[in-house]
Amino acid sequence: MKLTFHGHAAWHIKTGAADVWIDPFLSDNPGANVDLEKIDADYILLSHAHFDHLGDTEAIASRTGATIITMAELANFMGEKGYVTESLQIGGGQDFPFGRVKLTPALHSSSYGGNYMGSEAGIILRDHEGITLYHAGDTGLFSDMTLIGREGVDVALLPIGDKFTMDPEDALAAVQLIRPKVTIPMHYNTFPAISQDANAWKARVEEATDTRVVVLDPGESYTTA
Repeated sequence: MKLTFHGHAAWHIKTGAADVWIDPFLSDNPGANVDLEKIDADYILLSHAHFDHLGDTEAIASRTGATIITMAELANFMGEKGYVTESLQIGGGQDFPFGRVKLTPALHSSSYGGNYMGSEAGIILRDHEGITLYHAGDTGLFSDMTLIGREGVDVALLPIGDKFTMDPEDALAAVQLIRPKVTIPMHYNTFPAISQDANAWKARVEEATDTRVVVLDPGESYTTA
């Protein structure tokens, strides 16, 4: 599994079976540098409907025909616009050609144009090689992250920006609950309000836990072993 970070919470996940995008906030993302017309996408996973996560979903899905996988209310909304969707709910999962997707709780909100779009969610993706990725979405710290860790997480993508999500201290506590092999910080430094020192966080996490921290600049990738 190859994970390419595009700033904020946007990721391109390349598996042996598909090109998968998570929360593709790209054209209005100051950290992203990607040509939407050159993006390959078979599936788009959405954690919630806020503009900085829904992002360029419509532009990508219109050009590529990618299937949008997300919470039922948001999936229904996108389906009514003519896009191909698959709906899930918290705790539910489904098998796809690239692996299994399961939605987890998250502490946040989800709306579009002032309309309710279901619950915010975290995303677990387990590919056919058995690699498990946890994208926490926008969330505060919650104790049931221990249960997410019970499934065995190879890579956890965790927000550290504060204000709208966990701050670095709570994100460290999240690592201690989840116990992933690797964690990569996200949702920071996109805007001044969520500025953080990711390398300082890396040092704190690696001192306090056995988890390896990988800090990626936008456009950089990490490939699982």
